Amino acid sequence: MTAHTTVVDVRQVPLWRRLPSILAAFDALAPGDAVELVVDLDPWPLRSYVEATRGGVCDWRSSENGPQTWRVRLTFVK
Repeated sequence: MTAHTTVVDVRQVPLWRRLPSILAAFDALAPGDAVELVVDLDPWPLRSYVEATRGGVCDWRSSENGPQTWRVRLTFVK
């Protein structure tokens, strides 16, 4: 079985709807699958939240670090 990556671009999503969208995409992953998150704000608060609520099941890899766009790959590693 091949790992699958879903791109979630929330740059046009209102701020109050971003977290539920991101978490829904992550929670739908199978082990080994990933979400590539594209945002226009530094996602460090999201990383803290994910680590606190889903500790040990998420591998966080940044591939672009602003200043206008951040890209982060969240892989479900259970």
